[in-house]
Amino acid sequence: MKAIVMEGFGGIDVLKIGEVEKPSPAENQVLIKVAATSINRPDLVQREGKYPPPPGDSEILGLEVAGVIEELGPGVTAWRKGDRVMTLVGGGGYAEYAVAYASHLMPIPDSMSMEEAACVCESYITAFLNVFMIGEFLNGQTAIFHGGGGGVNTAALQLSGALTPQSRLIVTAHPSKIERVKELGAELVIDYTQTPDFTEVVKEFTKKKGVDLILDHVGAKYLAPNMNSLGYTGKLVIIGVISGIKAELNLALMMVKRQQIIGSVLRSRPVAEKGEIVAEFARRALPKFADRTIVPIIEKVFPLEEVVEAHRMMEEDRHFGKIVLRVS
Repeated sequence: MKAIVMEGFGGIDVLKIGEVEKPSPAENQVLIKVAATSINRPDLVQREGKYPPPPGDSEILGLEVAGVIEELGPGVTAWRKGDRVMTLVGGGGYAEYAVAYASHLMPIPDSMSMEEAACVCESYITAFLNVFMIGEFLNGQTAIFHGGGGGVNTAALQLSGALTPQSRLIVTAHPSKIERVKELGAELVIDYTQTPDFTEVVKEFTKKKGVDLILDHVGAKYLAPNMNSLGYTGKLVIIGVISGIKAELNLALMMVKRQQIIGSVLRSRPVAEKGEIVAEFARRALPKFADRTIVPIIEKVFPLEEVVEAHRMMEEDRHFGKIVLRVS
């Protein structure tokens, strides 16, 4: 089958189109003929050799796919060949065929295209898991989502607008993306190039109460302003560390304010646990996609053969929402 292969680790030049063996579904898995996949930030980190796939998963890049079931593995009874599905995969999305666990599949609503469906599983489930399941974000609460315009950020904004419409949302963003972030429902957008320490702005906005939840992929650089911006019993959920992994923490203040710092990743969770997360997402959020309350935001769709240009767009931060690869 056709797939994107890597000639070592490094920059975008290591990505090549090639031929590899078509995978076969193991017990409780299905084989999917991939119609589309998407680019996610972890793909770039894996390409650089810093984010290996979990043991047993494909070395091919790609964390989510949309397509049609081609073959059922042993033990799969809830799905049929020809079903339109979208799913998380541990790896292998940049290819004509991919295997996935049956418990991680979701049906693609008739109202969604394959390209839209290819955007859902990694970014939207990541946002849902960390904002609603871990962060326990409630209607009427206030949150900060960092990285305005990125896939997880736009997903968090859209999900919050649909599931907690009375929530107040603060976003940090590059100035080129501020207006579009506002259009997604952010009440306050902070230009992080002008205000790297957002503590005072957040205090003024919340009348010194602080926020209930922060979703952060920046890491060390933002730890102090994050903690200063959290209110009593607030939660900081860290899903990335692009600015570094070490920073000082005022433990006494955290104790007095009864704050929580929670680290979270999706890819390396056990199969059964990911299945439970997918099921909860399908129950609470998938209907919002079916009725078009939430429509995935796609910056551009590239053919699989133009994967280098797709990676370049993400590296240069020229996207808003998702970048999609059309496979077949």
